[in-house]
Amino acid sequence: MKNRFRLLSFLAVAVLRCGAEVPESSPAAEPPGLVWHRAADWGVEGRALPEAKRLRWFDRLPATAQNRVTAKVWTLSRDSAGMLVRFRTDASTLWVDYTLLRGPNAGANQTAIGASGVDLYARDGAGRWRWVGVTRPTSPHVRQELASGLAPGARDYALYLPLRNGVEELTIGVPADAKFEGLPPRATKPIAFYGTSITHGASASRPGMTHVAILGRRLDRPVVNLGFSGNGHMDAAVGEVLTQIDAAIYVIDCLPNMNPASVREKCPPLVRQLRAARPGTPIVLVEDRRKPNVWVLPARDRFHSENHAALRECFEKLQREGVTGLYYLPGDALLGDDAEATTDGSHPSDLGFVRQADVFEPLLRQILGP
Repeated sequence: MKNRFRLLSFLAVAVLRCGAEVPESSPAAEPPGLVWHRAADWGVEGRALPEAKRLRWFDRLPATAQNRVTAKVWTLSRDSAGMLVRFRTDASTLWVDYTLLRGPNAGANQTAIGASGVDLYARDGAGRWRWVGVTRPTSPHVRQELASGLAPGARDYALYLPLRNGVEELTIGVPADAKFEGLPPRATKPIAFYGTSITHGASASRPGMTHVAILGRRLDRPVVNLGFSGNGHMDAAVGEVLTQIDAAIYVIDCLPNMNPASVREKCPPLVRQLRAARPGTPIVLVEDRRKPNVWVLPARDRFHSENHAALRECFEKLQREGVTGLYYLPGDALLGDDAEATTDGSHPSDLGFVRQADVFEPLLRQILGP
């Protein structure tokens, strides 16, 4: 009888511990009297050629690019990847209201927060950018609390926009007694990244966790994200957009979508195109990451080696031609050496993006100088 009682007690505890889930907290009720500020009134960072006419205000590319880039690139350019809204406030509560181009979408290797959420950072007392909060999108119209109970005092904030969705409109809500100032895009020359789904943001859990965003915070500099999932092909039409951006550095990171033949065909013309238009702007050529399971997939390992060799060949050929300001970033260390930094063997997890930023940062700092 005693053993039976002990067994029943054990089962009861197990049910309490494992079977009964703690329900998620309900969405915060909107406080009365919020004052709403429209982000488009002061501008966002990360739009290529911000003064150019757009079909939608939050598009990455100007309207003139629609009939020049491929249809796939144009569609992907409607995503707001890399854009951020800057503002300063002493509000104790922050809300956001935005409408998505498409319903909240989570891919096979990306969270709904990363694809369609917004991601809030703030400067702490030491001037470092620190994470604050995100939205959890469940419908095309998102009106949610970003943070409440914030410590007293005014501080600068940066709100990263969705990686794999577009934004139609965005406003920020604060209590009526709070001070609020929209901070316009910085005049500092941006670092312009042209790449693939990895640059685009797959598989970051939050918009602020791509290596492009991380580097923007670490280097305290605007960035332009021209990552196009599956469509980073070193196209001349995208190169034409890049030439119009007065960038501090061009980062060309397209190899994951290319093969040795296409690298040899397209890399030299793209570099010559950029150099002809912007003689003094540094250009960084990036090898593709070596997938973490190549230790057991020799054909895949050989493909990476051949892809790297093709890019190195182009780099050395361009140097012999006299192209200056050209830099090279090897890819083998981008994800580390423990095979633990991807979601699917290809796209970085947050850990992978941090590791990529760690590899990029020293070279970019060297190029930027003091």
